[in-house]
Amino acid sequence: MDWQGWFVLSLAAMALVLMSVGRYGPHLVMLSVLIVLSATGIISADEALSGFSNSGLITVVAMFVVAAGIHHSGGVDLVVNHLLRSPRSVRSAQARIIFPVALLSGFLNNTPVVATMIPAIHAWSRKIGISSSKLMIPLSYSAILGGTLTLIGTSTNLVVNGQYQQLTGDEGFSIFSITAVGLPVAIFGLGIMLLVLPRALPDRKDQQKFGAMREFTLEVAVALDGPLVGKSVGEAGLRELDRLYLVEIERDGSVVTAVPSEERLRGGDRLVFAGDTQAISDLLRINGIVPSVHDDEPSLSKDRAERRLVEAALSPQSEVLGMTIRDARFRDRYGAVVLAVARGGERVSGNLGNIRLKTGDVLLLEARPAFVSRQRYAKDFLLINDLETDTPRHDRAYLSWGILLVLVGLAASGVFSMLNAALLGAALMILTGCCSVGQAQKAVDVPVMLTIAASFALGAALEATGAAGYVAEGILAASSGHPVLTLVLVYLSVSVLTEVITNNAAAVLVLPVVLSMTTALGIAPEPYVIALMMAASASFATPLGYQTNMMVFGPGGYRFMDFVKVGLPMNLVIGAVTVTVITLVYGIKAS
Repeated sequence: MDWQGWFVLSLAAMALVLMSVGRYGPHLVMLSVLIVLSATGIISADEALSGFSNSGLITVVAMFVVAAGIHHSGGVDLVVNHLLRSPRSVRSAQARIIFPVALLSGFLNNTPVVATMIPAIHAWSRKIGISSSKLMIPLSYSAILGGTLTLIGTSTNLVVNGQYQQLTGDEGFSIFSITAVGLPVAIFGLGIMLLVLPRALPDRKDQQKFGAMREFTLEVAVALDGPLVGKSVGEAGLRELDRLYLVEIERDGSVVTAVPSEERLRGGDRLVFAGDTQAISDLLRINGIVPSVHDDEPSLSKDRAERRLVEAALSPQSEVLGMTIRDARFRDRYGAVVLAVARGGERVSGNLGNIRLKTGDVLLLEARPAFVSRQRYAKDFLLINDLETDTPRHDRAYLSWGILLVLVGLAASGVFSMLNAALLGAALMILTGCCSVGQAQKAVDVPVMLTIAASFALGAALEATGAAGYVAEGILAASSGHPVLTLVLVYLSVSVLTEVITNNAAAVLVLPVVLSMTTALGIAPEPYVIALMMAASASFATPLGYQTNMMVFGPGGYRFMDFVKVGLPMNLVIGAVTVTVITLVYGIKAS
């Protein structure tokens, strides 16, 4: 190996150190590596930029959009409402999370699945009285295991497949190529979780201090032809909302106070609640609840997908001071609908439409995104806070699941490649209104995409300079050419790397080494590549190793050692099971 190989190895080691320290973002580190490799001429410009056109990366982008369609259409809410309900124990609560999340993660990228489920699980934990610290790690771990069920379950699988195609020229793996290994491993892993995690996880109370939040008076309406019509207040789940209380129902000019749980809802009923901002966000996700209209004009429901919640405090110069909310006609004046009012941190009694506005009143508005930039420096409002909360389009929920099933069917049957099936699914999500163009753009995690694309440059350099072959020879020497021991070392190497750097970066760095080893041994590379995919995904021991672990770290109120305590044994057990299953499925002999 010449100086270029040693330089690339040194560069890879430096990148590993910088990413493990955590001071610099992985995308910045890998982009810097790309620049150095291209500027020094170690790889050509085409090789340096090849990752940005890789089919695996484009498939990941498309799957983020598909997941956004499922989320914004209320598709995940269907799963939550039908499967979570009211468990009797911590183990039962964890079981209600891990099985549907694992299944979802097999067919949607597991990162957006977790992002979608975190607020739902957080609200549910308050409702059932179980600490979120007992539920968030199971959410992440089940998504990780579910991601190993299919090729599209995690970005790592797609990226490895794309690089495998690029380096070997083969067709790559099909959507269910990994399932023979991933399914038994996932079943075993979920079983271990239910056996151990209920007692092993800490029981920490919610760290958020809700008592300091403003208490709003909120008024919403029951949709005229919605699913809540004819249901009782209890059946609609309006008595089980945490930090939100149903004060009264206004119906045909009369008011029902001290509302009993048996009271039947009618289309057009105006429901008056008292509660805080986060609870209001939860309420507005319920299918059949719509903003109440106070000016006898059409509501803003036509463009709900493009709307968000905004907190705005009235200034002393506001034009609407002294007016009632009904007379202020917020829809005409500001392009917004008033959902709730807080005054001095407390709710204001009375009918929302008849409340007279005063200086300092904090209004909760449903408005277009442009409202924030347009009114931030206007005289009418002192402070504007964009809550970035959107309301699902529940009428598209089943359609979004249908699009996902079509996508999987086309890819599994071989009618379309995985790339084309994912692109078609993403396009259909936008064209059918399951998500908007803006929501699709926000769904794509740009730093993750940059990290993946730039990592290909380092992988190509390791291969081109012979550095990958040099490392492969070292591993082969350590394993004495023993196929099973080689498999163990591949899994162990990727598993350790994944805990200190990103899983995608670890996989892309090691794949050229794996291909060099299998070529030297004269054996098929597929089982070793699948071991690499599994090891890069099965990262449980630290919050740094896998993105979903980091996502649940804060909401669960965890400490670093909480992951080490339960995750390190999980890493070892899942690793042993994976190597055993691959050995049996592919018939790898002991010698």
